[in-house]
Amino acid sequence: MVHRIIEWSLRNRFIVLALVAGLFVWGAFAVKNNPIDAIPDLSENQVIVFTEWMGRGPQLIEDQVTYPLVTNLQGLPKIKYVRGTSMFGMSFIYVIFEDDVDVYWARQRVLERLSTISRNLPQGVSPQLGPDGTGVGHILWYSLDAPGMDLGEQRALQDWYIKFGLQNVKGVSEIASFGGFQKQYQITLDPNKLLYYKLSVRDVISAVRANNNESGGRKFELSDIGYVIKTSGYLKSIEQIQNIPVKTANGIAVKVADIAAVQMTGETRLGIFDQDGEGERVGGIVVMRYGENADAVINSVKEKMLEVAKGFPEGVKFDIVYDRGELIKQTISSIKTTLIEEMIVVSLIVIVFLFHWRSAFSIIIQIPITIAISFILLNAFGISSNIMSLTGIALAIGVIVDNGIIMSENAYKHLAERYALWQDEQKNKTI
Repeated sequence: MVHRIIEWSLRNRFIVLALVAGLFVWGAFAVKNNPIDAIPDLSENQVIVFTEWMGRGPQLIEDQVTYPLVTNLQGLPKIKYVRGTSMFGMSFIYVIFEDDVDVYWARQRVLERLSTISRNLPQGVSPQLGPDGTGVGHILWYSLDAPGMDLGEQRALQDWYIKFGLQNVKGVSEIASFGGFQKQYQITLDPNKLLYYKLSVRDVISAVRANNNESGGRKFELSDIGYVIKTSGYLKSIEQIQNIPVKTANGIAVKVADIAAVQMTGETRLGIFDQDGEGERVGGIVVMRYGENADAVINSVKEKMLEVAKGFPEGVKFDIVYDRGELIKQTISSIKTTLIEEMIVVSLIVIVFLFHWRSAFSIIIQIPITIAISFILLNAFGISSNIMSLTGIALAIGVIVDNGIIMSENAYKHLAERYALWQDEQKNKTI
């Protein structure tokens, strides 16, 4: 079989050259379109289910949330196993699928199952899917350098302006905010006053909810003019909350201010983000979507950050904490330099030792052609250009050269034998 392929190639050398040229051009386009990343994505094909039930202990979370979710999600098709973790106020479920399963098909199956499980969970508990990213999806971390702005204002700027701007970038799955204070109205009840007025915590919660609502009326037409009737009842200040009546005692309304202290404060935090020991910072984490080109997404995010920064208050700017783009550039530059150096050294050694330009050229030309074709296979199998795959290509150059040298020596040996036979035949004819 091998002899027939060699014989056919020798008889149709122009077809072979045309095929090789076509593969080389195809490979050149594959090099440009191949995703670039610094590290390979070796994470499992997983879907994360996150459930929040604040104020509850880990054991209660395990019994009421994690256990029901794990037992019901185990029946999904093409699943390997399900892992669950419970902590204070939160539950994490990791659903691991087979490696050949499409991640969005897996997310759809999990979402369908959650729609039937939710009714068996405690009231107010709503499981949510995590972002469609991988374990190495954190491609960029940034913080806000905002002197003179308090942490609450910085967090509001991050959550209500920056986050929405950067989430529109193609390839970004999520912008996870961290640091600062999330502003909220906080009502601190006095238990002695609740006991005095014979009120419960539920009574206060019901009163606040009932007075923080907006209801619609109907359309009223008068003199060919339509008027929309509605009520605006959303709470907008501390004073409005303080004036909410909870009950009536002896003809006098008992207000929230009579039994509690109302203030604007930040949500309770379990930790802080400190940068370089210089104090707290507010920022975000850019999570890349599954299967995207990390280098392209990082560049697009940086361009969008320049656009978003135009709307910042004076003196506020981005401070990039972690940038995988720099690691990608250093990795690609190092591997590219290594490949070029190897090609030059190998070419010189082949020319010096063979000292036959046609043989040396046939060996050297295999290096760029083989590398270009390897990128076609990388794209076909969904492998990115990273430190592992490019290092493998660099190590394979030695094998490529060895193969060329062996084939050249074998061809030279057979040609020399045939040439010796031809000389003997010529001598015999002369005699």
